[in-house]
Amino acid sequence: MRRMTSCKMPASWSCVALILGASISLPLSLSAETKSNGPHHSGNLALAVSRYHRATVAKDISALSEIVTDDYMLVNSDATIQGKDSYLADFRVPGFKIEPYLMKRVFTRTHKDTALTGGAFQLEWTQEGRRYSRRLQAAHWWVRKNGRWRLAYTQLTRVPD
Repeated sequence: MRRMTSCKMPASWSCVALILGASISLPLSLSAETKSNGPHHSGNLALAVSRYHRATVAKDISALSEIVTDDYMLVNSDATIQGKDSYLADFRVPGFKIEPYLMKRVFTRTHKDTALTGGAFQLEWTQEGRRYSRRLQAAHWWVRKNGRWRLAYTQLTRVPD
């Protein structure tokens, strides 16, 4: 498992935190473009993000496996890249806990069967008995296949203190 040198956090746990915050904020902050696509379109996206949130908090690898695409790619804030298998493996890390937080500057953009969601947040987590904190900006690319939203790509950027 890869770890960030400055905080000993598995690289993909930044993504976990983003999803937690995005799923809390997304239903309240859908853009005008998303709303114009109709309630069915935006509702499915909000439900997908919410489902991802619940699976992330519960470390539900089975649900996460269904939510992310087979070719899912995560670009971590340290520039490392993970695929689906590596990303899912990080959920088996014992003793990891993300603290609740609120996404800021949340955005959602949709175009036909794709959507971009994201925002900025203060990530606070506990791992191996130690507490950590950092600010991140994230973007998620969702694709709708067979009427279902699935997460295909995540980009995380560390915000300087």
